[in-house]
Amino acid sequence: MKRGSRREAHGSAPRLGRSRYELAVAYRICPNVSKPAQSLPFGTNKLVQAEICLRTFRRALGDVRAKIWVILDGCPGEYYSLFQRHLADKDLVLVPLEGAGNRATFGKQLDILLSQDDSDFVYLAEDDYLYEENSFVRMLGFLRSADQASFVSPYDHPDCYTLDLHRERKWISVFEGHHWRTASSTCLTVLTRKRTLAAYERVFRSYTRGNGDCALWLSVTKRRVFDPITALRCIAGDERYWREPVKAWMYCWPQILFGLTAKLWVPIPAMATHLCAGLLSPGRDWLASMKREAAERVGA
Repeated sequence: MKRGSRREAHGSAPRLGRSRYELAVAYRICPNVSKPAQSLPFGTNKLVQAEICLRTFRRALGDVRAKIWVILDGCPGEYYSLFQRHLADKDLVLVPLEGAGNRATFGKQLDILLSQDDSDFVYLAEDDYLYEENSFVRMLGFLRSADQASFVSPYDHPDCYTLDLHRERKWISVFEGHHWRTASSTCLTVLTRKRTLAAYERVFRSYTRGNGDCALWLSVTKRRVFDPITALRCIAGDERYWREPVKAWMYCWPQILFGLTAKLWVPIPAMATHLCAGLLSPGRDWLASMKREAAERVGA
């Protein structure tokens, strides 16, 4: 392939064949609350946060048949009971780890999803996301229908609207009445095909070696990594702008030069939000949703 190829990585939707499942999920969880989430309605009670997020995740699946591996990193027994209570035993695999940490559990997600044969569609899930109902039906439908969709995230990151790094040309699509937009980067909760994840495995593994999520995605979408303005911003000292493209080159230069370009899509408005204070997906009143979920949990 020529240097800096812009050829897209995508393909027609695979058939499930004999699989009983439409989706394979690797869901990782730890008992700690991140600092950006501590000012939200759940406070510092991670078990409450985990249950509310899991309840919305289960409703987001709707009728989608999903095989779910839960990676429990240093979690006490009540977390095991939580997943057994909300998910069907026949579709659930509990994977205990002892304090492996964020990067190692991400690597475990890759191990699981790339080695399973239960579904052609795979989802990497973090434990601190709040979901809209039936959102997986819509995400899977879009991924199947869009020839140029390699990755789909339910989260519309506010950085896309506030940082110069993300102010660039975007693609817009409408599918079944919902708007979708391309994005340069997102976090580490994402839907894709197994073969697509395998094609970018080396890039995703770079996160386990110290790469950041934004830099990882910039090397996959190839946004800003060939931009001369980035070099000028580097000289000018605007670290917030140039740091991520520089990290992308440090960790993933073979992908940038020789790998396939992929499109990452997000729904507008979002179908989920990462629970980070100040970084909730725009367009929905997520705080009201959190309070409502908390009240329903207490009343259950």
